[in-house]
Amino acid sequence: MKTFLLYVATALAEIVGCYLPWLWLKQGRSAWLLLPAAASLALFAWLLTLHESAAGRVYAAYGGVYIGVALAWLWLVDQVRPTWWDAAGVAVALCGMGLIVFQPQIRP
Repeated sequence: MKTFLLYVATALAEIVGCYLPWLWLKQGRSAWLLLPAAASLALFAWLLTLHESAAGRVYAAYGGVYIGVALAWLWLVDQVRPTWWDAAGVAVALCGMGLIVFQPQIRP
């Protein structure tokens, strides 16, 4: 559960870091949003280092959680209700993430 929550925090940091520049570029909001965006992306990079697996495995598994968090963001922030197709896509992505994270550990 700790690992999953760390993935969720990592995803939120990345989404906020990308959403704030989007607001600036697409909605004409203040360029000052780039400062917290940069801080959020730095936090995102740091959070990725807290995972115990090899970097490539962390990035691959993180993708599944990111998809779920992004669709939650779509619903909660953008006020767009995800479709059943979105939910099915999240389920497939999380199954793939589970295969990566919970694979048997074979030690030589």
